[in-house]
Amino acid sequence: MTVEEIEKSLFEMRDISYKNFHEKLIPTVNPSSIIGVRTPRLRSLASEIFKQSNYQAFLSSLPHKYYEENNLHGLILEKFKNYEQTIEALEKFLPYIDNWATCDLITPKIFKKHLDKLYSEINLWIKSKHTYTIRFAINMLMRFYLDDNFSTEYADKVAQIESEEYYVIMGKAWYFATALAKHYDKIIIYLEENKLDIQTHNKTIRKAIESYRISKEQKDYLRTLTKTK
Repeated sequence: MTVEEIEKSLFEMRDISYKNFHEKLIPTVNPSSIIGVRTPRLRSLASEIFKQSNYQAFLSSLPHKYYEENNLHGLILEKFKNYEQTIEALEKFLPYIDNWATCDLITPKIFKKHLDKLYSEINLWIKSKHTYTIRFAINMLMRFYLDDNFSTEYADKVAQIESEEYYVIMGKAWYFATALAKHYDKIIIYLEENKLDIQTHNKTIRKAIESYRISKEQKDYLRTLTKTK
């Protein structure tokens, strides 16, 4: 499909009520660049384009004009079967991500088979000066390194990020709240021993208290750890 054909397809899927609702969730994006396409429909279109193996022109057309084109781009990358190809394509795309929703949408399936290699890439992304490249690195640590292969080395990596960017801080808090749910005894130390900046610390507690995976007793204790300036 050509870029023009893809754009036409996106507008045919437009839902104005969804556009009006969704643009409030992503304030860093110009509302005029939001078409209003629901994610399941974007996933279906990404599958169709990928099956046709006719996506190179679209992936090369950076920067994209519309928010949904960025999301579609990320969803196509998720389907790549080759690790090196995925990394190469991501390196080209990450600098153009301009919002948390597009950033958080992308989870390439091939990464799960290459965790050692991926960690090397994460170590580079996490040092970026670009907000959403850093957040993407945090997301990958959260999605691929918080289960059986968890190590506090990964949590240390997130804790050591220094940034005043709101969406980086929120990414860090999301990571630690999720880590608390999965490895409470190992992660609570980061709050007890003041290993996080105050914003990440308090936002982690807030997110953890909202989680159904944290027990009432744990939530009561977390409340006592909230910091004041």
